Amino acid sequence: MKRCLFVGLSTIDVVYLVGDFPKPNTKVVASSQDIFVGGPATNAAVTFAHLGGNALLATVVGSHPLARIIRDEAQLYGIRLVDLNGAFGELPPISSIMVAPSGDRTIVSANATRIPFISLSVEPSFIEQSSVLLIDGHYMDACVAWARAARTAGVPVIFDGGSWKPGTEDLLEFVHTAICSASFKPPGCTTIADVLTFLKHRGIYDIAITDGPNPIAYLYANKRGLLTVPQTTPVDTMGAGDILHGAFCFYVAQGNSFLDALRLATQIAAASCTSVGPRAWMSQTASGAEGHGLVTAENADDLR
Repeated sequence: MKRCLFVGLSTIDVVYLVGDFPKPNTKVVASSQDIFVGGPATNAAVTFAHLGGNALLATVVGSHPLARIIRDEAQLYGIRLVDLNGAFGELPPISSIMVAPSGDRTIVSANATRIPFISLSVEPSFIEQSSVLLIDGHYMDACVAWARAARTAGVPVIFDGGSWKPGTEDLLEFVHTAICSASFKPPGCTTIADVLTFLKHRGIYDIAITDGPNPIAYLYANKRGLLTVPQTTPVDTMGAGDILHGAFCFYVAQGNSFLDALRLATQIAAASCTSVGPRAWMSQTASGAEGHGLVTAENADDLR
């Protein structure tokens, strides 16, 4: 069984289905409510474990009673936890998420900003036993420490770039593969082509930029191109990017090439958008998604 080590954020996500987003000073009644454990690295770890991998997650869990929700979720999916601040006794990061019938969502989250101390201790055996390491840039100092150790040990480091954060420049030094969202904009970058060039100049040669239902721009084997994504009718896009990252890690750990792993992962991510929440897709299949293929673009001007 292939192992992947995930380092980053865990949150408790309170999700409401609403007919429309509330306007200021108004209240709406949700048609349903659910609680999930979220966070980029955590959703990716759950996906990896569900697909059949051995996932280890380094995150902050803490000692607050609500932190048991995170521990129970990890146990449910067979994920081993490394707590980066077991003494943290305050509320874990909580996100409030509203999902509209169109699949659009709005999120309020404290993320990792409230947690004052993060352990930078790295267990070498966890690195050595892993096929790949995924980092999401939350708890940045810990991400850098684990990524540095992985790079030294020859373990590929995959970066989930949701947004540019303080410390990202240092983190990129250890990254082998970057899969970023269109919202990831390094200083001086305004287009996806700019981001590809920026990351390439930092020694990262396997790069993908996701953009919702639009084609994924990539750089692989020194060639730029577009990967069209499966077309579905979205119900809820929550966690789709995280699911893509977890599936990508699984398929890479299985020995697939960058593009083959990306293609397979997009099928899983697209299927996840056809049901509510980040877990319902697990009882379904990824079949039925069409319109999926590669378009080569040698010139950066051909990309958005």
